[in-house]
Amino acid sequence: MSTMNVEPAALIKADDWQFQYRQKSNCSSSNLEMLSYGTFDIKPGVTSDELYHHQEEILLFCIKGKVNVQVESQSFTLSTYDTLFIPLTTPYTIENTSSEQALLVVCKAKAENKYEPFYSSWEQFSVDERRIRHLKGKDVYLMFDVTEKADKLMAGYTIYQPYTRAWPAHNHTDQEEIYIFTKGQGAMEVYADEEHKTFVHSVSEMDAVTIPILNFHPVFSQSDELHFIWCIAGQRYWVGDKNKDFMKGDSAELTT
Repeated sequence: MSTMNVEPAALIKADDWQFQYRQKSNCSSSNLEMLSYGTFDIKPGVTSDELYHHQEEILLFCIKGKVNVQVESQSFTLSTYDTLFIPLTTPYTIENTSSEQALLVVCKAKAENKYEPFYSSWEQFSVDERRIRHLKGKDVYLMFDVTEKADKLMAGYTIYQPYTRAWPAHNHTDQEEIYIFTKGQGAMEVYADEEHKTFVHSVSEMDAVTIPILNFHPVFSQSDELHFIWCIAGQRYWVGDKNKDFMKGDSAELTT
């Protein structure tokens, strides 16, 4: 009889899973031309297969848990609100190193050029005044800014104090966006003009709203802080840096 060590089999039930990507929107379903959005769910102790995006650069946002992302020969550890830019055609794997199920937001934009990975730490960036824009009732945190190299993507977090609204309402001629709400409850409007304001919705944690070019998109918080990711595809600028009237709040509407 052979003394060879034989490994046991594994039973995988129909509803078992370890790692999954949930497509939330793509260009055909969201009226966007460049930007799509999804989530990665990762069970504790699980490492994904190698992932790869042939036509897109991506940003990962860690919402829950703690993960290690291996990007070719580099390793990055992401905790809550940390972000990571992964360039075009760059393979990566994700390992959930925490004891809870991890959740990552994935924003993708079509790209042509390959750049370097870029990691942004919420712990560091949330206290770095160079990365923060203070507006009345809210703060904007620039996690992936124009100082970082990419074809189209920019992103950050906005935190509203309770009972705050976006002012002035603004739109863009050369940027499309997705807002992904990560904490709190509020409301959001998206409209081309006041006469045709038909998109008015309440929003809660992990709801998302796509914002095609030339739509105004004000947000309203309620009784608690309201947090959301804003991810841009298009020309790379933040509205308040390009147009100082946005910071002053002197007009009812503003176009960039």
